[in-house]
Amino acid sequence: MYRETALKNQKSVNDLPDPWQAQLKKGTLEMAALAALWSGPLYGLEILRFLETKSELVLAEGTIYPILSRLKKEGLLTSEWVEAEAGHPRKYYSLTASGRERIRHMAAVWVDFAANLRLLIQPVLDHKDQKKEMR
Repeated sequence: MYRETALKNQKSVNDLPDPWQAQLKKGTLEMAALAALWSGPLYGLEILRFLETKSELVLAEGTIYPILSRLKKEGLLTSEWVEAEAGHPRKYYSLTASGRERIRHMAAVWVDFAANLRLLIQPVLDHKDQKKEMR
């Protein structure tokens, strides 16, 4: 009885915060921000909503604005204040030619990296499926 209770109260690896996932997410934020602007200018909150809707990447406002600022300093983005019909002005961000070139390059590198990593982990994924079949 004690052993069963102890096992129920023990957290599994999947229940713990995963620093690896946080680092993976952090490493893709620049690419995600640039990709969000591919189709046209967006203001900060629109970028956040776009990322959440299209990729389930949920970010705090305090996370995206320093990234946008850095990308602007690097010449990958421009920004422009636009008066809103209702409410306050909004700062819209757009890709520069360098920004478009950068996101194209990042997307190509990502696709190659992900495809190669998929080859590496495919046996792990196949093993998971085999385990289900054994039940």
